[in-house]
Amino acid sequence: MKSPLLTSTSLETGGLTGLDQRARDIFRRIVETYLQTGEPVGSRTLSMTGVSLSPASIRNTMQDLTLAGLLASPHTSAGRIPTHAGLRLFVDGLLEIGDISSEERREIDGRLAGRGRNFDEALNEASSLLSGLAGGAGIVASPVRDAGVKHVEFVALGHDQALAVLVADDGTVENRLMPLKAGVTPSTLQEASNFLNARLKGRPLHEARTEMRTELDIARRELDAAAARLVEDGLAAWSGGAERERALIVRGRANLLQDAGAMEDLEKVRVLFDDLEQKEQLIGLLDGVSTAQGVRIFIGAETRLFSLSGSAVIAAPYMSGRQRVLGAIGVIGPARLNYARIIPLVDYTARVLGRMLDGQET
Repeated sequence: MKSPLLTSTSLETGGLTGLDQRARDIFRRIVETYLQTGEPVGSRTLSMTGVSLSPASIRNTMQDLTLAGLLASPHTSAGRIPTHAGLRLFVDGLLEIGDISSEERREIDGRLAGRGRNFDEALNEASSLLSGLAGGAGIVASPVRDAGVKHVEFVALGHDQALAVLVADDGTVENRLMPLKAGVTPSTLQEASNFLNARLKGRPLHEARTEMRTELDIARRELDAAAARLVEDGLAAWSGGAERERALIVRGRANLLQDAGAMEDLEKVRVLFDDLEQKEQLIGLLDGVSTAQGVRIFIGAETRLFSLSGSAVIAAPYMSGRQRVLGAIGVIGPARLNYARIIPLVDYTARVLGRMLDGQET
């Protein structure tokens, strides 16, 4: 009678400690074969990979791994594929990550850091580059624009309309038309401008906005009511670059169709296409990556966004030379991604983008 495959503790934690050497070896071979072929793996296929066990012993171990939730049997196939939990276990404990070639490094360096290329162009190129090198769809969340405020001013355009002007330290200018209530005088416009300039100068608007509203509640006793209203409307009108902050670039959707042979696969790709249109949720996912040190991987239901399509995301933050996180870049595709190859590609591309932003040679 063979020993139990998993202890009760390992069933709860999903760790590798409860797998004996035989089970660990068979599990690893099944996952590696599946990631390479995309097909269910049977005992006969395993026996041809050098496993020194009888087909019956292999089948028994595969059954134990299935009962443990690490493998699944699609339809009536005798073969097995890893579940999302199994893929997570493999990635965390058994995956041997490779390295990118010198040719790939030169291609990434050349395409992203070409002479005269600005950073916005590099973001688009990075997304296309990853989709081409890694397969799947390349995604990039642009950096948060956090330039400080240089100057603000309210300019009357008539008796019932004003222009709210915000100039940032990086030279960008935002103009917003605002309605004026009756009784607003030039001195009121100046009072509101002075109030904001004294408190916003040198600070990113998106950081200062919440504090400013608290300060405004206190300052209402000192400000003219019309000036306080102008300040409040101005804070609401200016984005501080928010429209440009949250750009999301997705390239290579067509790659997702290449391995979708069965109708079930095509349906998952259709769902994934819908997921890729959820800009705010995708940006939220990549913002979460920004807190990581290095590459992060999400598989299937680990993210609500991709729970139905069963997709995987491999992403990494790109940072300035001061190690300040700017944004995130990654690859989205089916759970059967080539993790060993894509992880170093994403990591290196993220580092090149970070160096570019600092104007360093790559």
